[in-house]
Amino acid sequence: MSYPKRTALALAAAVAGSVVLVAAPVAQASVVDVNYDCKTPIGAKSAVSPIDIKAVQNGGSYQVTMSFQKGVSSSPVALGPGAMNPSATITLGGADKGTVAVSGPANSAEIPANSPIKISDLSGTYVPKANGKVTFTAGVLTIKALGTTTTCTASNSPGPSLELDVTGATGSGATGSGATGSAATGSGGTPGPSALPKTGPLDSAVALGTLGGTVVLVGAAGVLWLTRRGRRA
Repeated sequence: MSYPKRTALALAAAVAGSVVLVAAPVAQASVVDVNYDCKTPIGAKSAVSPIDIKAVQNGGSYQVTMSFQKGVSSSPVALGPGAMNPSATITLGGADKGTVAVSGPANSAEIPANSPIKISDLSGTYVPKANGKVTFTAGVLTIKALGTTTTCTASNSPGPSLELDVTGATGSGATGSGATGSAATGSGGTPGPSALPKTGPLDSAVALGTLGGTVVLVGAAGVLWLTRRGRRA
């Protein structure tokens, strides 16, 4: 095989490797069973619900969604449409610490008495404050209905429902809001015209080619100047 062909194959392999690295996943999600112990106005109740947490990148932050696959707690009386308002916290672990507040809409349909309360999807915003692997674990669930408040906490020390590989965090801002950064792209901003990035040997080759062209032009100018001066003499 000729040298040019071997060089072309090597470059193609390098490009293919780069594509694989860029396309590699940066999040790992799993559904985790959470055993909630709830303190209600009429006593203690408990229920197990599988919890799923997802995150979608939006610029320098993430839109986090917490989903309940089963109902939790119950009410001794029927709850009419709009009577129940849920919210929760998600506990951060790993490279970042703190909580993310999530909330959702009130119930759109009546919830019968003494039946599990179906929680709608809860969402909130997470802004990274640290780089590395960040875990998201179901925290405290709060249900407000008919002027009462029910608080549910996990009693089984559940594992994380989501793990993100965060890069580009600025290290500022409050938990769940404020800071900027990017995990999927790993970028903390786009360089402007005065700070163009250098990507490797190809850029050096272009720079050397430009320098060579400048030397050639300077040499040609010197020859012309000497020729003209000789004619004048």
